[in-house]
Amino acid sequence: MLSVQNLSKSFGGQKIFEDVSFLLSPGERLGLVGRNGHGKTTLFRLIVGEEHPDAGEISLSRGYRLGYLTQELAFQGPTLLDEACRGLQPEKADERWRVEKVLAGLGFSRDDLARHPAVFSGGYQVRLNLAKVLVGEPDLLLLDEPTNYLDVVSIRWLSEYLRAWRGEVFLITHDRKFMDDVATHILGIHRCKLRKVRGTTEKLYEQLAREEEVHEKTRLNDERKRREVELFIERFRAKATLASRVQSRVKSLAKMERREKLETIKDLEFTFRHEPTPAKTLLTAAALTFGYDPEAPPLIRDFSLAVGPTDRVCVIGQNGKGKTTLLRLLVGDLSPARGELHWHPRTRVAYYAQTNVKRLDEGRTVEEELMSSGCERQRARDLCGLMMFEGDDALKRVGVLSGGERSRVLLAKLLLTPANLLVLDEPTNHLDMQSADAMLTALDEYPGAVVMVTHNEMFLHALANRFVVFQGGEVSVFEGSYQDFLEKVGWAGEERPVARAPEEDEAAGGRGPNRRELRRLRAEVITRQGRALGPLAQRIQAIEARIEELEEAGRAAEAELVAQATSGDGKRLGDLARAVREGKVEIDRLFDELEVKSKQHAELAQGFTAELAALDSQDK
Repeated sequence: MLSVQNLSKSFGGQKIFEDVSFLLSPGERLGLVGRNGHGKTTLFRLIVGEEHPDAGEISLSRGYRLGYLTQELAFQGPTLLDEACRGLQPEKADERWRVEKVLAGLGFSRDDLARHPAVFSGGYQVRLNLAKVLVGEPDLLLLDEPTNYLDVVSIRWLSEYLRAWRGEVFLITHDRKFMDDVATHILGIHRCKLRKVRGTTEKLYEQLAREEEVHEKTRLNDERKRREVELFIERFRAKATLASRVQSRVKSLAKMERREKLETIKDLEFTFRHEPTPAKTLLTAAALTFGYDPEAPPLIRDFSLAVGPTDRVCVIGQNGKGKTTLLRLLVGDLSPARGELHWHPRTRVAYYAQTNVKRLDEGRTVEEELMSSGCERQRARDLCGLMMFEGDDALKRVGVLSGGERSRVLLAKLLLTPANLLVLDEPTNHLDMQSADAMLTALDEYPGAVVMVTHNEMFLHALANRFVVFQGGEVSVFEGSYQDFLEKVGWAGEERPVARAPEEDEAAGGRGPNRRELRRLRAEVITRQGRALGPLAQRIQAIEARIEELEEAGRAAEAELVAQATSGDGKRLGDLARAVREGKVEIDRLFDELEVKSKQHAELAQGFTAELAALDSQDK
């Protein structure tokens, strides 16, 4: 179990956290959300000891093991499999078959296992780091953007793998669907504070919005009442007959809490510039063929596609199969070995690619980089503000910007280009969740055509009406929605054979167990599991609902206390104060019970999972 109490942290005078506390209970999978630069990775670094808090305490249960996914790429094993096996606990060093299973799930082939780690791309080396963390089976997984460099199939596999994780998970990701699929609770960093809810990211953001609305209404109400009291004091201060009432108002005014107006938090909001066109077809690719190695089979063979003025085409498939190459062919960065590309004379393209980050001049300021695209200073400043580079942030050198900030500079340069065809290569990489949502909105409202590579399934479901699919060594066009694709075609990679232990292969060869008996035993375990865990789960849900109800009632009572402060109704004020006090006592008692019940549920669930796993292993 992980406990954070009264944590504070600042960098160079900028406050990151202020007196924050939270508990990661047994069995929880906690998703951490917040804007880029608001402290998500900092919190992870504090937990693993790479940073130290200014105040507060981070404590772990005795013997509690952490597994932290890092971006550092330093390998010692002679082969991919040997390096991944270095993540195993010493007592499980012979379970190489389990490592093969995880590597297969993350998209490595059988042939890859004997290759040296250094020959893989940076993205696949990050996958190797992820595999090492997973096979180590720590009590708590700390995963900072684990879906970066993963394709859709691997993301779907990882989502299922984490949902079955026996310990706890603490997760940062910009992929809202992935987080909502995996997390049982969401922890939000907001205004240097932390707020934890059970449920999805949408539930957290709705709750934060409600609380800020209540805060603002209460603040305005308080200000109105304060002004009324001040006017009374000013008007009757000189009247001796009202001296006692004036003094009473002075005392009440001194006790009134002054709520500060909440600072506006700017969200990324933008629209792509559209240039109208009479074209019925913006782009036609006919029988394109391309490969980097003339001696090897081509990446793309005889591929044809026609893009209409309002098409939403998503290019999907496993990494390394040619998706980015296809985009480069379509925009003219590469020339096909065979085939033809035809553009309508009125087609105007805006192209976004992560590799374009290297084309930014690190010596320029953000403002200067935008002006280099031909816009005037005022337009550049307006775009800086739009991309959340306000004030002096517009004068930052590109060389000191984070990956997410550089991506926003690229987006700003893209917005300077009137276009009727957007060609985008993984545009949400390095964007936080709010910025990714803004991107989705902008693309949804864009009246032109979009051709995009993305692994974000929320985008695939929300935007696409056509797909270019790289799968099974072929590239093809699928007409329809993403749900249509999943139902009619599906991901072949999700049926990858899973590596077995040698003794499992022997058991599968002939003298297998009595499967009817195994099914009976499995049904018996599932029945006992339901009887044991069902009541506990219901009680946990009831406790959480009661806590939310009491917290809401407490907030209402506190707001009424403020509203009634000058009413003179002593009985009502006493009743409200007592209700607030009793509610807090009851909430504390419920949290204690919740911790006990959650621990019982996690321990029982782990036992039943082990029983079922043992039976499943006999049935292979």
